[in-house]
Amino acid sequence: MRAKHPVLAVERLRARRGDLEILHDVSWRVERGEHWAMLGANGSGKTSLLNALTGYLTPTDGEIVPLGRCFGRADWRELRKRVGLVSSAVRQMMADDEPALESVVSGKHAIIDFRGLVTRNDRARAIRLLRQVECGQLAARPWGILSQGERQRVLIGRALMARPRLLILDEPCAGLDPAAREHFLQFLQRLGRSKTSPTLVLVTHHVEEIMPVFSHALVLRHGRILAAGEKADALTARVLSLAFNAHMTLRQRRGRYALRVSPKRGGLV
Repeated sequence: MRAKHPVLAVERLRARRGDLEILHDVSWRVERGEHWAMLGANGSGKTSLLNALTGYLTPTDGEIVPLGRCFGRADWRELRKRVGLVSSAVRQMMADDEPALESVVSGKHAIIDFRGLVTRNDRARAIRLLRQVECGQLAARPWGILSQGERQRVLIGRALMARPRLLILDEPCAGLDPAAREHFLQFLQRLGRSKTSPTLVLVTHHVEEIMPVFSHALVLRHGRILAAGEKADALTARVLSLAFNAHMTLRQRRGRYALRVSPKRGGLV
């Protein structure tokens, strides 16, 4: 039996920039207990959809309903706190001298470089979250000397500070070396399996980053949904070949995926 409200419902979403329609009739439903991966080539509409979900892009038509409350009919500032975001844009705005603990505390207010009063309870919760994201030893370490992988984990702790029901990870492995990437992905697997985990949406170009904990996938092409549903149905060689306009083969082993682009054939129309 389905819960009363899904974590996210997107209905017939459309968005235009000038004469260009960047999102066309996008409908998507995320239920509790699901974790999603979102894929698509550059220009497929991933960034525009993320901006719409987090209140930074006003759609031309359609509805976005996170947690049963519709954007435009509820206070978007409060809704934004319930939709956590970890992205390169947030990472680049952090102050180099800010300790990791303060970075996490600022997430409660969804404000970069927060200078307000930090309560004892907020500090205690931030310490617990740093331990949860396996960075408890970094509480006093300044942002500027954290590694890329450490920064991504601290940002996840920061997003969790506001107790989001939905956490969007926008290409979190960008800039990580192979070892750091695998360590981070294993951390995501543990996070997603936790009973206290919010619903995760991982945005990526690489199927290799889709851990077994991700149960569903959304694939975009030219601002439209090409496939959406359980991984077994949405992640196929045919779908990915169409999404990236190249002939591809897809392999799966122990819940992990590998994609190979054929060097012998041209792109698809």
